[in-house]
Amino acid sequence: MSQITIDAAGIHYTPLNKQIRQAVRDGASEIILKNVMGQRFIGDGLIGSVKIVIHGVPGGDLGMFMKGPTIEVFGNADHAPGNTMDEGTIIIHGASGDATAHSMRGGKVFVRDDIGYRGGIHMKQYLNKRPVLVVGGTAKAFLGEYMAGGLVILFRMKDEEPYAEMGLASGIHGGEIFIRGTVKEWTPGIGSTAQLASSEDIERIKPFIMEFSQYFNVDPSELLNSSYTRIAPVSARPFAGKYTWE
Repeated sequence: MSQITIDAAGIHYTPLNKQIRQAVRDGASEIILKNVMGQRFIGDGLIGSVKIVIHGVPGGDLGMFMKGPTIEVFGNADHAPGNTMDEGTIIIHGASGDATAHSMRGGKVFVRDDIGYRGGIHMKQYLNKRPVLVVGGTAKAFLGEYMAGGLVILFRMKDEEPYAEMGLASGIHGGEIFIRGTVKEWTPGIGSTAQLASSEDIERIKPFIMEFSQYFNVDPSELLNSSYTRIAPVSARPFAGKYTWE
């Protein structure tokens, strides 16, 4: 196993990413980045099985277009981690910003704490590629907006109140969202429906509950024994009526 460490303190994101890519070409299996502070595009477009461990706060578009690697962040992340990611895993020991998992088309993103607005927007899937976003905290408005596929799970571990953010799954036409507990009647957006998740539904998402629990040292029993609300599309064409004339 070839492990290297890069001190990112004071390094612009362009030379830092060049160092990361060179390390991958040289055969590194694990790259440890220290003192990361806002550098963007880390891991973008990387292919293979390399693991990148980040200490600090990476900037936007972490792991964008990534296909295979694992990125583990010991800290918060900026906007759009997992943007259009194809394969691989991102694990964030903290919170992440707006548009987490934006247009994600494969792989998994796990966030221990909260995410910002429009998490999971435009997530999509094709055949056996199904992206997954799992969030331990809560999310702001328009979670799952325009989802075309994939899976979002929101545990809301520190919030006992029903989910209450507007535009939930607005325009969803594929995929599904599971929210631990209940949701307010006014929160689901256009084209979405909310129902109590069945025991079969819970069994389907159990592997991701267990994986989340393993990453963040959480007892999975409470999560497994909780009730969930399942949000799904009413139709594959939620806005079809807007493009027809009588």
